[in-house]
Amino acid sequence: MENEQRVDLDVSETDESVGVRVGMDMAAENNDTAAELEPDSTTVEQGGGSGSGRGRRGRGNTTAGASKKRGAGSEGSSSGRLLGKEVQAICNYCGLVMQGHYSQGTNHLINHAKRCPRRSIKNVQQMHLSFSSKADGTTVLSNYSTEPKWDMATVRIFIARMIVMHELPLSFVEYIGFYELLKLLQPSIETISRNTINVEILKLYDIEKTKAMSVLEACDSRIAVTTDMWTAGNQKKGYMVVTAHYIDNSWVLRSRIMRFIYVPAPHSGEVMCNELYECLMEWNIDRKLSTVTVDNCSANESMIDLLLGKFSASSMIMGGKFLHMRCCAHILNLIVKDGLSVIHKEVEKIRESVHYWTATPSRFEKFEAAKKQLGVKETKNLALDCKTRWNSTYLMLSTALLYKDVFIRLKERDRNYTSLPTELEWNFSKLMCDYLKSFYKLTELFSGTRYPTSNLFFSKICEIRLSMNAWLQSPIEGVKNMATKMIAKYDKYWDVIHGVLVVGTLLDPRRKMLLINFLFPKIYGERAEFEIEMVHKLFVDLVHEYEVKYSSNANWGVNGSASSEGAAADDSIMVDLDLDEMADEWESFRSQNSQNNHFKTEFELYLEESTLPSTSQFDILSWWKNNQGKYPILAKIARDFLAIPVSTVASESAFSTGGRHLSPHRSRLQPSTVEALVCTQNWFWLDHNLKDGIPEEAILSAKQLIDESLMSEL
Repeated sequence: MENEQRVDLDVSETDESVGVRVGMDMAAENNDTAAELEPDSTTVEQGGGSGSGRGRRGRGNTTAGASKKRGAGSEGSSSGRLLGKEVQAICNYCGLVMQGHYSQGTNHLINHAKRCPRRSIKNVQQMHLSFSSKADGTTVLSNYSTEPKWDMATVRIFIARMIVMHELPLSFVEYIGFYELLKLLQPSIETISRNTINVEILKLYDIEKTKAMSVLEACDSRIAVTTDMWTAGNQKKGYMVVTAHYIDNSWVLRSRIMRFIYVPAPHSGEVMCNELYECLMEWNIDRKLSTVTVDNCSANESMIDLLLGKFSASSMIMGGKFLHMRCCAHILNLIVKDGLSVIHKEVEKIRESVHYWTATPSRFEKFEAAKKQLGVKETKNLALDCKTRWNSTYLMLSTALLYKDVFIRLKERDRNYTSLPTELEWNFSKLMCDYLKSFYKLTELFSGTRYPTSNLFFSKICEIRLSMNAWLQSPIEGVKNMATKMIAKYDKYWDVIHGVLVVGTLLDPRRKMLLINFLFPKIYGERAEFEIEMVHKLFVDLVHEYEVKYSSNANWGVNGSASSEGAAADDSIMVDLDLDEMADEWESFRSQNSQNNHFKTEFELYLEESTLPSTSQFDILSWWKNNQGKYPILAKIARDFLAIPVSTVASESAFSTGGRHLSPHRSRLQPSTVEALVCTQNWFWLDHNLKDGIPEEAILSAKQLIDESLMSEL
């Protein structure tokens, strides 16, 4: 061992896998090729390396002297042994053996280090610069190595947020492509499992739930609630969604999902009542509740009756008279279904025709060819209806009528097609479409969640009632039978829903009492005067309740606001005019005249003002926001009642989200995870919309919402 000579060779600090470097300065090129010495090499003559170190390639012979010269500037060093003149360099990554003697130069080592296929870790410290700001406003340019370390906790939070907002599967974090992307951004990234991201989502849910609860806590107005039940087909589990509707302090209508609760069977009224009650108590809105909008099933009826017994009557509007709000879209559905049950035979041939030409691909292609031959420009596709869903029947009839000529042409070319409707049946179907069109548009209108609907429904439903009265006079027996069935169903539900609708109409400055005075005689006939008086009394009692709660003077009005000041002024005048001897006579005179002086309430002053022109661009919430100083009590009522939804579409739209989460390939999600995904997504998008506006691609249109909701009705 006495003939061995130690050589100091450069080593990179940034790559621990690199053992010994060839003796050259490669800090800039980051050479990862190590010099390894063979044990069977011949012995080197003492001092042989020192003389040759002065040559052009002398840096390779860094036996001792050259290495020491670079010692101060090199990043690090390691030791190797020279056992003779035969020196070989071995790559630490791929194991390639190369010439390592200084006489061979180093270019081949540098080139291999650049293209080594096994080399995956690169030193990027000198490739990136970071900018940071000081407290005094100056900007500091610093090296990448001085930046904070990669924070995996923050990365997991943002990945969880992305999965929630865009309905991605939890296993998304285990996708190879996604992991490779993260590896590209940060080579030292830690792997993330679906279980880890599930925990992060539950943490996000807890954080966002606290924020949502604080938003409702800060709301000064009452909160309306919609709720509905849904059974997940892939899990066979029942879920209850509870959605809050309110007008915030800026007079903007808001909707926010509170819970997406797993409800064990049986889904009885008592079980649902307990779940809803616990939700309202947890969110602390039991004393701010205005109405609960539900559809018309017996379990919901029982749930509301039990809920009334759990709340104090003093905490509800008029002792709970308005608490139960039935879904008007569902009522319309029941009315139309009863009417269509009478005339199903008249539209059966159209249903059979649609079924025939959509049953097989070859028939569909024949239909498309005939349509093209006749020059029909319509692009709607034929679609068979579901007999229990009237809206699908309407869409089927309206589409089939567009292709009447196509059906007639196909009858001439296909002898197997035997269900062509007669001209009478075509005319009857067209008449039915005209009748059902008003119901379809009405359902679309009342399924909105971004504008008040309680002030719109009354006039439209009255128009429907008057139309059905006209159908009774039709010479067609089928139409008369349909109208009779629909009117019977209409009258069954009218008395239990029109209270909230009437209040909403009175609060519309375009209508007020004038619309009621105009429509009630047409609907009630001789009973109209009595019904109008009942409506007036209902609203007066409501105003009085709000006045007692929000005002110290029940008769507060514009004319009475300065009454105390006026009395003080009168007394001072008596003293100034020295009328002490007539004081008693003056008091008697003033008392008599005061009895004749009527201090008008806000409601009376509001009704005396002229109604505004009826325009479709009218913003009722902006009007009340601008006039709340003039009508403070009525503005309180408007803020509470205009937030009441007349349908449960807002809640039912959450079932579409739940259905996408609980797909056949993702049916094993725990109920707690499902609730976290549905609720947190709703809260994230609400916050995003408030900051950046509403992205069209992220919000379903009213038409899409109602199509989805009606497909899930009954």
